[in-house]
Amino acid sequence: MGTSKLGRPAEILLVEDNRGDVELTREALEDAKVSNRLHVVQDGVEAMEFLRRQGPHAAAPRPDLILLDLNLPRKDGREVLAEIKADDDLRVIPVVVLTTSKADEDIMKSYKHHVNSYITKPVDFAGFTKVVKSIECFWFSVVVLPSKT
Repeated sequence: MGTSKLGRPAEILLVEDNRGDVELTREALEDAKVSNRLHVVQDGVEAMEFLRRQGPHAAAPRPDLILLDLNLPRKDGREVLAEIKADDDLRVIPVVVLTTSKADEDIMKSYKHHVNSYITKPVDFAGFTKVVKSIECFWFSVVVLPSKT
């Protein structure tokens, strides 16, 4: 596995409550060419604790990329996205919505909250794997990300 343009393993936060999608994402990232560390939280409240390094996530690394599902328990992904992009410290972290929702309202609302990209999850394994690998390749082999602060 090669290193990213970051010169170190990429830190990826996956905010996903579906265990099957977590495993598919993990497998696709393990197969990818870029070294990464995947951190998983299962709801929006835990996502914000991770990002703000609170409670059990006090030692959490700052993610280089957030993969965010919209349909989450406790605090949904729409609220999480709005909070991230309203926070001066967090807003520079790229957020990719990776969800089953194809609703125009969700797409428009996500972009109004400055999501970096919106991707509808493919239903088949091969398609899902291809999407996750493409996300990783783009964000860690093509794009120049800001230095960690």
